[in-house]
This record gives sequence, C-alpha cells and structure tokens, in this order.
Amino acid sequence: MATMILPADSAAGTRPGGPRLDGHLHPAGRWVFLAVLVGGLIYAGVSILTDTQQVGERLATGVFLFLGLALLIALAFEFVNGFHDTANAVATVIYTHALPAPVAVVWSGAFNFLGVLTSSGAVAYSIITLLPVDLILHVGSASGYAMIFALLVAAILWNLATWAAGLPNSSSHALIGSILGVGIANQLLSPVAGGASGVAWGQVEKVLSALLFSPLIGFGGALILLLLMKRFVRDPAMYREPRGDQPPPKGIRALLILTCTGVSFAHGSNDGQKGMGLIMLILIGCAPTAYALNRTVPESATPVFMAVAAQAESAFDRVAVKRPDSLVEARDTLTRGIATRKVDNRAVYGALATVSHDVGSRIGSYGSLGRVPAAATPNLRGDMYLVLDATRMVVADKGAQGRFSALEVKRMQAYAGQLEQGTRYIPIWVKVTVALALGLGTMVGWKRIVVTVGEKIGKSHLTYGMGASAELMAAGTILLADRFGLPVSTTHILSSGVAGASVANGAGVQHRTLRAMALAWFMTLPVAMLLSGVLYWLLLAGVRALGL
Repeated sequence: MATMILPADSAAGTRPGGPRLDGHLHPAGRWVFLAVLVGGLIYAGVSILTDTQQVGERLATGVFLFLGLALLIALAFEFVNGFHDTANAVATVIYTHALPAPVAVVWSGAFNFLGVLTSSGAVAYSIITLLPVDLILHVGSASGYAMIFALLVAAILWNLATWAAGLPNSSSHALIGSILGVGIANQLLSPVAGGASGVAWGQVEKVLSALLFSPLIGFGGALILLLLMKRFVRDPAMYREPRGDQPPPKGIRALLILTCTGVSFAHGSNDGQKGMGLIMLILIGCAPTAYALNRTVPESATPVFMAVAAQAESAFDRVAVKRPDSLVEARDTLTRGIATRKVDNRAVYGALATVSHDVGSRIGSYGSLGRVPAAATPNLRGDMYLVLDATRMVVADKGAQGRFSALEVKRMQAYAGQLEQGTRYIPIWVKVTVALALGLGTMVGWKRIVVTVGEKIGKSHLTYGMGASAELMAAGTILLADRFGLPVSTTHILSSGVAGASVANGAGVQHRTLRAMALAWFMTLPVAMLLSGVLYWLLLAGVRALGL
C-alpha cells in the first residue's frame, strides 16, 4: 500500500529529528492508482447510462460529453480537497512517528473514503441552499451551467494557490466564497431589478458562523484538553518530543492512530458532501428524468405522502386570505418569498396551499414518483422544491409559529420530510465516485501542508499529547457539525487545535505562520467571490453570445 504514494515537493521535514517525507514511487503503485482512478470514472459513466436507460431517457452525445466534463470538474474539486485538507489529519501521526508517512496517507485516504460513503447528505443540501433560488430551479439552463462551472473552477484555483504557498486554507471556505460570488453576480446581472435572486443571507450567516466559531472551538478545546491530560495523565512520555525516529510507546501510538482515523473519517463525512450536492445539481440539469426525483421511493409510500400533503394544505388554507388565481402566480409568490426570506404572510400561505394541492394531485394520479413521465419531471421537481423550502422557512419563522397550532406545525414538518425524501437524495454511485476522488486526492501532494502543520505552527516539535488533543477536538467538532448539517473546515479546526495545544504545552506559536494563515482565512472569501463572480459573468456572456 505504501508504494501508492506519489512524490511530493520536499524530501524531509526541516527540523532535526523530523520525519522523512520522501517516498519513492514503485511502478506498481502508479498503475494501481491509475487503475482505481480510471475504474471510478468508468463506474460513474456506466451508472449514468444505466440510470437514464431505466427511465427511458436518451442522452444526446453532446449532452453526455458535457455532463462528463462537468462531473470531472466537480470530482477535481474533491480530489484537490483531498490533498489540500486531509494533510492536516496525517501531520500529527507523521511528526510523532506513530506511522510512516506513506502508510499514514494511505490509511487516511481509506477512512476518508469510508466517511464519504456513510455520510448523511445533510451538509450537501446545506451548501445548495446558499445558491440563488432561480438558478437552482433552472439548473439545466445556460445560466445554471455557468453557475456550476464558475463556482467550482474558482474554488479549485484558490485551493491550488494556497496549496502552492503551503498554507492550510479551507476548501469549504473557498467553495462558500465562490457560491456567494455567483449569487451576488446573478443579482447584479439581472436585467430587471429584483428579477433574479441573489444570496440567502440567513443561510449564509448560519454557515459562516460555523466556519468562524469552529476554529475557536478547536483552539480552546485542544488547549483545555491538553491541560486536563497533564493533570490526570501523568505519563511523562506523553509530553516530550519523540526521540529520533523511534515510534511512541504502544498505548500512545494506538491513541494517535485512533485520532488520525477519527479526523480522516470526519473529514470525509463532512467535506465529501460538498461535492455531492453540486454533482446532483449537474445531474438534475443534464438528466432530469433520471435524477430530478427520487424514483426509488416505493409505490406504497404514495398514500402516506398524499395524506400529509392534504393535512399541510389544510393548515396553509386556514390562514390564507385567498388562493392565487393561477398556479403560475402561486409559483411566483413562493419564489419571491424564498428569495427574500419573507414567508410569514397570507399570500405565501395561499400559494403554498395551491402548489401543495397540485403536487399531491399529480403524484396521486401517477401512483408513485417512479411513474412520473419525463415531460412532467422538471416542473414537478421544481414545485416540490419550492414547497419544501417555503415550508421549512414557515416552520422556523417565529411569527409564523403563532399562526399555527403545535399539531399543524408537526404535520408541516412531516410534509417537508416527505418532500425531501422525494427530491433530495444521493445515489450510491455518486457517493462512491466522490469517495474515490477524495481518497485518491489524499495520496497526492500532501507534503506542503504537512510540513506547515507539523513544523511551522508551534515553536517546538509536536509531542504525543499535543497531537492527540488537537485531533480529538478536530474529530469531535467535525462530527458534531455533520450531525447538524453544518459545513466546517477540517483545516481551520485542526491547525487551530495544534496552535492551542502548543500554547498549553508552553511552547508558544510561530506568529509569522499564524499571520499568514489568518491572512489566507480573511482573503479566501473576497478572492473566491471575485473569481467566481467574474467567471460567471464571462461564461454567461459567452453562452448568450452563442445564443444558447
């Protein structure tokens, strides 16, 4: 397994007694790596063909090639994410000699893979809700494709730039900045004032709060944890530098490997989802019949859906003054309400009742989501998406809560759950290909970031206790964020944890490195926003010039 590691930039760490980071690539390792990579891409292509053929959707050659390009760019983001962010997980075990560098990287890649496969998908759709509503509803349009290409390319470019500088920057941060840039550009480029939605600032506040506070939790948590360890775990070996290249005692070594495993798994479960959500948008745009609706929902679930839809419709109808005159008017009202985050008004409730009734009637007439005709799929998915997001906002709105009884709120929550099951799902092949991209990316280009985390944050060599406390806090924080569907940064949490552990150990920190990291943190949002906004404008101008 160790032979799969590709060469990187420096031969070894710069500190005396530091780990050797030079690994020679065995020819067999290169072939195994390439075989897995190509095999994953072939698996994705075959899965798409199988899924579309099963629902009778034929993809034109041009559409299939375009879809392949879009998927390659999305998977490239996860690949770069792998070698950029996951280096943080292996730095501690490498610099404490708990595992040789090649073994550590392969081990981390394997658990990143498992983390992606077992992820819930909540973070994926938390990211998607940041995107402009009109672009999500029309993701198959030229502007929708321009949005996806712009934000992915911008995030990849910034990730590569910070990697080249050896800075532990966050892929999550870069992606969110790119999304914000596209959202603002979409609003500014609208020919009619208010004609296009921009950024969902309420969701942005929630996501950015997680990105802001998680590094503080990593720093403070690792500092406190190491102080507690010193108080209650009296083994002196935990708090001194490794001797030469000797591995730590067995118990300490097992702890360090366990914490590395936890961070790798947590990173996969959180970061892997960001690419999944964008891949689903690409699939919905290019092959809506196969992917816009969850056709795996059994027919037996249809009566339950219709029952909860009728209950929610009744609740909306009770507080609405009147229903809109047409379904088109109802859709427009919901779109404006979601875009402005203002759903607590009677017009929105009337629109919700109208669209909910239509959705329930259509699904009831088809018998199940699996039987929805190809021509009806995009409109039905769009209506379900509108009702789902509007219903979620109503349930969360304090003003709206006063209009409905506790039972009605509970029924609306059940309705939202049914809508989510029908529209927000991730096929297993998407998880597998993202997991492969993230896992294989872990095994490439990791040394730059490892050297920064291992040598350039604290003023002294990493001790066993410092490594364990930083990684325990990182794994715990990321898994907790995953539970609540919040995108956080492995990079920010772990590097902050190393800094906190260094302070607790009395070693202090290298202020030059921290200043560079802080500068990268503050620059990421504006630079990614500018890059994605400009790319979106250029791509949109290009497709309009071509008449697409």
